[in-house]
Amino acid sequence: MTSRALRWVGFGGSVLLLVAGLLGGALPAKGNHNIVVTSLWLVGTALMAYAWWTGRDRDHSPRWVLGTIGLWTAPFLFLPPVGSRDFYSYSCQGELYANGLSPYSATAQTLPCTWVGAVPPIWRDTVAPYGPLFILLAAAVVMVGQAVPLAPGVVDALPPQLGSLILPLVLFRLVALTGVLAMAAGLPVLARRCGVPPARALWLALAGPLIGAHLIGGPHNDAAMLGLLVAGLALATRFPRRPAAMIGAGVLLGGAVAVKATALIAVPFAVLAVAAAHTRRHAIDPRGLAIGAAGVVGAAAATLAGITVAGGLDLGWIAGMRDSEALVQFSSMPTAVGMTITYAGQLFDPGFDAVPAVRAAALAVLAVALVVIWVRALLDRADPGRAALCGAAAAVVATVALAPVFLPWYTLWPLTLLAATTLRTKVVMVIAIVAAFSVLPDGSGLVRSLKFPGAPLVTIYLIYLAVSHLRRPAREREPQAMIEAEPSTRVTSTSMTTRAGLGRGVR
Repeated sequence: MTSRALRWVGFGGSVLLLVAGLLGGALPAKGNHNIVVTSLWLVGTALMAYAWWTGRDRDHSPRWVLGTIGLWTAPFLFLPPVGSRDFYSYSCQGELYANGLSPYSATAQTLPCTWVGAVPPIWRDTVAPYGPLFILLAAAVVMVGQAVPLAPGVVDALPPQLGSLILPLVLFRLVALTGVLAMAAGLPVLARRCGVPPARALWLALAGPLIGAHLIGGPHNDAAMLGLLVAGLALATRFPRRPAAMIGAGVLLGGAVAVKATALIAVPFAVLAVAAAHTRRHAIDPRGLAIGAAGVVGAAAATLAGITVAGGLDLGWIAGMRDSEALVQFSSMPTAVGMTITYAGQLFDPGFDAVPAVRAAALAVLAVALVVIWVRALLDRADPGRAALCGAAAAVVATVALAPVFLPWYTLWPLTLLAATTLRTKVVMVIAIVAAFSVLPDGSGLVRSLKFPGAPLVTIYLIYLAVSHLRRPAREREPQAMIEAEPSTRVTSTSMTTRAGLGRGVR
């Protein structure tokens, strides 16, 4: 199939998703996922996934890729919320703050929030798990939405369920779109530094079926977090010797943490990226490390503290993150293992529950893994700057793999950094495609309804992967091999590597 045809196949898929979202999106009233809506959604997802997968190694220019991403994403700007009801939670958290209440102590039921009936029951009595920057953004969105009335003709043309939600929805989408644009600006910088064609990085990170239908269509605050994170890493990578850029990178990364705490994982690796440029040896020395830490960490900490104090908020969002663990779904690998052990144990003790213990063990493993990944990047003597970015990607992969909760759009966290740091992305692409199929436009999906046999099947697959991994040669089992391209996976297209200015390839 030609690239031109591929572009229109993907666009056709996005149009089908648009129609499915209009007919059965996540409106305040109960969702509608009849056979027509479900069929349109699944076929549209399949077309977008096919076009994305088929185009992953095509020889395109960054301009062509960005044009295609824009074409595929545009339809999702005109939908009601789809794939999730998080939008209503965001709106309620903003309304709480606008009414002088802290979303870290009050819940959607407190006022009660105008849209409390649309918030999933599991989240109506939980505090916000998001950072202070996002709470301030949500409050600004809600206040603007309440202060700016829509024209009567516009209101009459809208579905009655939307009402006062239309302007907040538009504004939240603009926040998400800004995050995607920041990712598009920063990814080529990271890709060039790691020897990956920028066009390929943009395609893998931003053309997939999760971007439009979830990041924009949701809309989800993950877009803002990823945009700030990628921009911060790009600034630290592009201008590591300039104090202003170093501080700017810290400010951007601090802002990312002030949206979602996940971005904190990248801060130590941004320090390494800066430190690599302040050393005279191949390995990072203490002086370079001190410079990077003072600039990046200092600016990030000051930004987070400044936003928190300016907003009159506290650190209650850290406690709020624990409330999310009430969600028990087999899409999280540790949770799937815990559920499987629970099913077996309940044959003997009906009250047996292994999920908390397995989750705690996974978090302990994650803590060790993050330290190991950072130390390996620190000790890299071949290319410390590239090692820092590859380490950030590996750290995010480990975090998502071992987290107690996994939602479909979380796949974009590792995929975004992997797209810019390695050519080995097939496994994560497959996970992204499966994740896109797992949720319907009204926010319901297979993960909720198929806990059994879903959890045992995931556990069996994890055992298979572990056995296969242990049977490989020792060199292939190296953690760094998971994020670095082998010679056999290098881009062989002369025109692609020449355009990207990469010479002979990755290494």
